[in-house]
Amino acid sequence: MRKFDGKKLVLASHNKGKLREIAELLAPFGIEVISAGELGFEEPEETEDTFAGNARIKAHFAAKESGLPALSDDSGMSVDGLDGAPGVYSADWAETPNGRDFPMAMQKVWDALETKNAPEPRTAKFCCTLCLAWPDSHDELFEGIVTGRIVWPARGEKGFGYDPMFLPDGETETFGEMEHERKQAMSHRADAFRKLVSGPFKDL
Repeated sequence: MRKFDGKKLVLASHNKGKLREIAELLAPFGIEVISAGELGFEEPEETEDTFAGNARIKAHFAAKESGLPALSDDSGMSVDGLDGAPGVYSADWAETPNGRDFPMAMQKVWDALETKNAPEPRTAKFCCTLCLAWPDSHDELFEGIVTGRIVWPARGEKGFGYDPMFLPDGETETFGEMEHERKQAMSHRADAFRKLVSGPFKDL
């Protein structure tokens, strides 16, 4: 596994929620993080049907454009009763002509479960794949998950995306109700990040 030995890293995301979470996770390593948005990069088209495939597209694009190592995140919520949907299309379910509308997307998820008469508990998981790519096309992948179930009505105004309808296993608060630090400690992104830290970032 290749070690990260630089001082600058491009974060290949325009999602402000992800930017905040990943920047906080990287802060202890003394690495200067520059977002793809700050560099004026366009978002590459995500044409793969897996989290790993789309994470690779974003990380390699940012690494080649910037000449720096780049870290990307592809993540989403997979619902068992919907055969894993929305999955890699989690953001697409929220798209409107005026931007992303996640309350609408959560309603879509619930309506789809009701249409299928999916049994309770309506189990789901958040999945995250991090890709750390270098300008020479080398990359390393790290995957994390957190399991739970869907609740309705959605609860809480913290977090982002589908957080208000996701209740992690063993918890009484949804990710939308949970304090940021508590969610940060158990999230799918934190799970993947722990693997990244014990690999390329180890000994930094």
